[in-house]
Amino acid sequence: MGEKSRSKKGGCCGWFIAIVVLAIVVAAVVYTVKVKLHRSHSDKPAPVPGPPGAVQQKYSSALKTSLQFLDIQKSGKLVDNKISWRGDSALKDGSQASLDLSKGLYDAGDNMKFGFPMAFTATVLSWSILEYGDQMDHVGQLEPAQNSLKWITDFLINAHPSENTLYIQVGDPSVDHGCWQRPEAMTEKRPLIQINSSCPGSDVAAETAAAMASASLVFKKTDSTYSSTLLKHAKQLFTFADKNRGSYSENIPDVAKYYNSTGYGDELLWAASWLYHATDDDSYLEYVTGQNGEDYANWGSPTWFSWDSKLAGTQVLLSRLSFFKGKDISNAYSSGLQNYRKTADAVMCGLLPDSPTATKSRTDSGLIWVSEWNSLQHPVASAFLAVLYSDYMLTTQTPKLTCGSHSFRPSDLRDFAESQADYVLGKNPMEMSFVVGYGDKFPEFVHHRGASIPKDSTTNCKDGFKWLDSTDPNPNVATGALVGGPFLNETFIDSRNNSMQTEPTTYNNAILVGLLSSLVTTSSAIQSFT
Repeated sequence: MGEKSRSKKGGCCGWFIAIVVLAIVVAAVVYTVKVKLHRSHSDKPAPVPGPPGAVQQKYSSALKTSLQFLDIQKSGKLVDNKISWRGDSALKDGSQASLDLSKGLYDAGDNMKFGFPMAFTATVLSWSILEYGDQMDHVGQLEPAQNSLKWITDFLINAHPSENTLYIQVGDPSVDHGCWQRPEAMTEKRPLIQINSSCPGSDVAAETAAAMASASLVFKKTDSTYSSTLLKHAKQLFTFADKNRGSYSENIPDVAKYYNSTGYGDELLWAASWLYHATDDDSYLEYVTGQNGEDYANWGSPTWFSWDSKLAGTQVLLSRLSFFKGKDISNAYSSGLQNYRKTADAVMCGLLPDSPTATKSRTDSGLIWVSEWNSLQHPVASAFLAVLYSDYMLTTQTPKLTCGSHSFRPSDLRDFAESQADYVLGKNPMEMSFVVGYGDKFPEFVHHRGASIPKDSTTNCKDGFKWLDSTDPNPNVATGALVGGPFLNETFIDSRNNSMQTEPTTYNNAILVGLLSSLVTTSSAIQSFT
């Protein structure tokens, strides 16, 4: 009985092992076939999208919402003001230098005008309009975007009264941050800071040149005179930045407390790249591919795109040339451009979560996370670059991006971009939108002076702090504001005193506008900005 029992068990065990081995073999064959099919499929370019297609309502609604924050941030004599709790402010800015610096945008939740991030706001907003203006127009948001851009560039033109002088700050941040008041109620002095040939700032001058060069392309068809004015200022500022090299935050240490520049080489390359697109002048191409590229481009080393670091943006922008104009570019520049393209590839490979070189700088839910302060800047900026690259690939019928032993399609980059956008709009463990006014749940205690103080309040500099400490939600909704964002452990403390997480910035919103515009519907990338 025992012998028979052991024999039966042994037979069953043998059959079981055989079945398991067969299953493994079948699975291996299926996997191999799938891989081959995927590789074969990856080698075939996806179809080029046509004119703007069906609208993705969630992105369209979020785009309209996010653009409103740029209106909220406007300084000066407001025109066609749609924000009920905002009014005219800072009308005398620049008067001590006989300049009109009343326009521009307030930087964040304060009443300061910082030229460095404001210029970056304009550059990114211009890029967004140039790439996705057709999609903005499709959902009725092109004109608001152009109006906000011009509000900034009007300020930048006036801030550049002579070739080697640029005013880069309005207001004293120590005084401003010592007050909690609506911008309409400001009575404090608003000092000016300038850079010039004896006190240079290549970083902020070059970023302003990039802003004006890119904006000149935006307005080229609708207002050629204004476009020419912008381009003239851009050329002058670039020459000033290049010939008088130095960091503004080293030469003016006080500005380093708020927007410290870690170097100016990236801004010089960024500005020259935009000037090439605006002028088609090969000298700018020679600039970025020659010794300056060798010195500052960090080819082969992926970086994050932000108000301080422009290299990743420059690499994607110059990759545009190798995607769309490769055959028309002189051999003298092709090698340098390929270095930018390869580095842009590396940036994209770092973003894709399934890539062998994928960055580990992510939350458990997949949000790119680099910095505790203003944590949403990097995922939104990364997603914007990724969807641009995806569209460049689609339009030029480039079937795949190779990352080590893996290859990825343009749709993989778009999927990544959508994942970051969706997280921002509410698909996250907190189940809340980080865009104020979008969705059912969003921050109510935004660190923002104007939003936190009732419109009819008569508070002055100091007694306004009672509104900072109030336990009531903001009386005015800062519609469209993209707040700082979550911690690495995916928590968020909605408190006005938690500026690390609840303070919005204009440059974050500009990048968000670009990202949402790219996703609002499907279309191909334009092949030329002109």
